[in-house]
Amino acid sequence: MVPCRRLLTAFAAVLALGTGCVSKKKYTELEVVLAKTREAVRDRDEERRDLESRLEVCAQDRKQLGQCQEDLARIISEKGQLTSDIQEMTAALVELARQQKEAESRIAEYRGVVDKFQALEAAGKLKVRVVDGRVVLELATDVLFASGRATLNRDGKAALLEVATILATLPDKRFQIEGHTDNVPIRTAQFPSNWELAADRSISVVKTLIEGGMAPEAVSAASYGEFRPIAANETREQKASNRRIEIVMVPDLSQLPGFDELEALGASD
Repeated sequence: MVPCRRLLTAFAAVLALGTGCVSKKKYTELEVVLAKTREAVRDRDEERRDLESRLEVCAQDRKQLGQCQEDLARIISEKGQLTSDIQEMTAALVELARQQKEAESRIAEYRGVVDKFQALEAAGKLKVRVVDGRVVLELATDVLFASGRATLNRDGKAALLEVATILATLPDKRFQIEGHTDNVPIRTAQFPSNWELAADRSISVVKTLIEGGMAPEAVSAASYGEFRPIAANETREQKASNRRIEIVMVPDLSQLPGFDELEALGASD
């Protein structure tokens, strides 16, 4: 195949002979050049069509490549989200396992306390309950104190000394002694209201528990007076149940969720 430029040069050379009479030889040469030129044109047309076809394939390939790139980006994004979900679910499972372990520990602790006081409970000297998630030892004040008095009677003191002996075996625990009364008002020089009566009774119990072997830093006293009844205060029996001393096992706040954050917040103030 003769390059187009060479064919055109040859054709121009023939034309340069002028418009005069052209010999048969020159005419033949011109025909040969023309035929080769036409052949070259056909070749270029074929090359053009082939190039156009290739360009169309390339365009299609680019479209497919673009779609593949989009799919790849989507898959990578979905993989990242799935990885994040897996991490969150793993963390949640770890937290649930921790909470379950803590719950089992609290249940075991409660059962341990119940077992320790089983004999006293069976003797009717106290009750072991769980109130608002706290272990509570409930003692009727009618057994501990005379009516309107804050001095422990002999049987009441003996019962509390038994309780102290058991509580002293729980050195890592703290207890709040809470005094409760019924709604019958009291107005004496020593106890102007049920607040003072319940408070003095709580303090008497604290002193006896310390005497029985409990560490002073492990106990505290509180008074609720008549304002946290467990019965309606309508019958004699209901009023009697409201007159009580509760020895409450104080929860360890450091085990609560968010404790570290709260402690850090308090330290920054």
